[in-house]
Amino acid sequence: MTGRAHIDGTWEPRPAARWEDAFLGGNGRHGAMVYGDLADDRVVVNHHTLVRPNGSEHIRPPELAHRLDRLQSALLAGDTTAAEHFGAGRPLVWVQPFHPAFQTRIRPTPSMPGPPAGYRRSVDFATGEITAVCGARRSQVFVSRADDVIVQYVTAPGLAVDLTLDHALPGAPPRLAVGRSTVLTPDGARLTLRAGYPDSELAYTGVTVVRAEGGRVSVAGEGVRVEGARSLLLLTRVRRHAGHLDPAAECAALPRDDYPALFARHCALHRPAFERASLTLEADPAEQYLSGSELIRRPESPALLERLFAAGRYHLLSASGVLPPRLTGLWTGDWDTAWSGAFTTNANLNLQIASAAAAALPEVSEAHASLIYGQLADWRDNARAIFGARGIVAPSHTDGESGHTRHYQRAYPLHLWTAGADWLLEPLIEHAETTGVTDPRLTAALDEAALFYEDFLTRTGPGGRVAVVPSYSPENRSANASWGTVNATMDLAAARHALTAAADRSPGHPASARRRALADRLAEYRVNEDGALAEWAWPGLAETYDHRHLSHLYPVWPLDAINPYDTPELSAAAHRALELRGAENDSAHGHLHHALVAARLRDGERASAAVRSVLAGDFFHDSLMSAHYPSRNVYNADAAHALPAAVIESLVQSTPDRLVLLPAPLAGCPGGELRGVRTRFGAGLDLRWSADSTATAVLRPTRDARIDVRTGDGHTRTDASAGVPPAPLELTAGVERVLELGPRQRSRRTRG
Repeated sequence: MTGRAHIDGTWEPRPAARWEDAFLGGNGRHGAMVYGDLADDRVVVNHHTLVRPNGSEHIRPPELAHRLDRLQSALLAGDTTAAEHFGAGRPLVWVQPFHPAFQTRIRPTPSMPGPPAGYRRSVDFATGEITAVCGARRSQVFVSRADDVIVQYVTAPGLAVDLTLDHALPGAPPRLAVGRSTVLTPDGARLTLRAGYPDSELAYTGVTVVRAEGGRVSVAGEGVRVEGARSLLLLTRVRRHAGHLDPAAECAALPRDDYPALFARHCALHRPAFERASLTLEADPAEQYLSGSELIRRPESPALLERLFAAGRYHLLSASGVLPPRLTGLWTGDWDTAWSGAFTTNANLNLQIASAAAAALPEVSEAHASLIYGQLADWRDNARAIFGARGIVAPSHTDGESGHTRHYQRAYPLHLWTAGADWLLEPLIEHAETTGVTDPRLTAALDEAALFYEDFLTRTGPGGRVAVVPSYSPENRSANASWGTVNATMDLAAARHALTAAADRSPGHPASARRRALADRLAEYRVNEDGALAEWAWPGLAETYDHRHLSHLYPVWPLDAINPYDTPELSAAAHRALELRGAENDSAHGHLHHALVAARLRDGERASAAVRSVLAGDFFHDSLMSAHYPSRNVYNADAAHALPAAVIESLVQSTPDRLVLLPAPLAGCPGGELRGVRTRFGAGLDLRWSADSTATAVLRPTRDARIDVRTGDGHTRTDASAGVPPAPLELTAGVERVLELGPRQRSRRTRG
């Protein structure tokens, strides 16, 4: 690699032996997993819509609302197990599982041995091109954002290969109805694979157009044989459908351009998106040039954090389009994906997309919006059937098609979780604040979220305060009660935020005053006997500290309703809760969630320790995609996609009226430069900082703003003396501002 390639890509000296180590490409619809083995050149084809019918697609939420009042009365009266009977007897049904389509296979004839010296495979994050090279033989793959097609280009003198579409991936159903066809064309061939799902009228069809330069193409077995060609160009698409799909029409719709033209058209869209933001750290140049597999064995290296930041943004961008990233992003090489490869909404999805607004990836926010707005009708069904309310209630799992609640389980009663709509809409609020443009659909959805709480919040507890009942804190339970309780802190935070956010977005709405009044009547957060923010604001409920989820710290991150500046006492209680929190089973999302909350609370040591747990825990595959558990156990995108957010939050935080610089610098970031960050007050920001606590921040406002500027030591930008209020910084659209920061000095200068 040359120039900036050390932070704009990664490489390996050998092919991938496991699909988990395959390099990844994607355009938010199609995904490609590239082994880079020139002796058996395999590319696993994925698509966001490929979910296997399992019956869950027909399930609707049960009619439970007529039992709600009795449940509420029992819980308020002290029956700590009452919620176990609400929805009891229903089977646990997982959503339709995500699965791969097939793999394209190019095998030399005769077969060639393993790669000799000089082999190299690499992925360029700035272009999305994945390359494997050995001697004169080269294979290049990318997933076009412009043409929605997987493109593979193979070159070598006198190419002699067999090419097939292979559906027999791990876990493929034995009753999958597979049909193939091969048609020779004047410049190559057309391969089609159709797979019908067992016990379903649905199927998916993949087509690959093969264009050979020179040589001869003939039918061979289930594919084609190419002899004496100079190059091969493969264009692959897959589609899930009902009924018949005309493969000839699908192939006719594919572009006719050569590889350079296809690549240029794709790069014109991909490169600007990836290069909007970047992180450069003061790292050892020798480590910056190491292969990914070598670098992940050096968890203390800033070069590793630098590369994982770039890889995380690349994978997040590549996985987001028609939908946001799944638990596995956009990729899997196995039909048996953990937790159905679903969108788990009570933690994982929001953690994966946490950097979308700040890291300048509006494509990710728009993909998230597509998921949310496409399911609102189902969310209304959930609210009416389960709670007898108007408005919306989000499910805890979705396959991307149905938004109906279907997860009924005693140990994880996710049907009781009412905070989901607010939690899932919050990233779209951040996107609106960052861009300065509010989608009318967001305003309408916020109104519906508030409408639900108006109907649902009808019961009161001690002191006449409104209680959230039933209530559930994902995925934890009180030490002395069952899972369904009263006043989970996350539920209180969500209700309060949903009511006020709707009022803020529609101040002239006739219900705004009523909603603010209802929010003010909600129970206050509780500080327990340990001095910690309690997970349940209800008398007598004991804590369970050793858990991977930090749902009760929702007011800290991402809401910022509890912070060191406006609510110092509650902030201290939240910090105590974080200190007492265990890691339970070492899930990657738990560690990264911990880091995000710690950064908001200005605890750099704790944020660093949480990030270090992931970097040192063998969570990353050679592909730089991550695992759910240590020792690369269970392919999962949580750590890979959430890590950039943890880095950014440690260096820059913003709200519509505040900027915090260097709140909690990570131990792996002694000095460096973060460029292209977007703030929620409408300014781009570049930050350069050093280990001596000096820093320079350049703000480029796109709209006028008046903000409070703070630093990690808690001081304001101007006078840190006791009793002196912070002097606001006035920003004018189009006028660049430069802030130069030292350990105890604050200065500013303006450039036009």
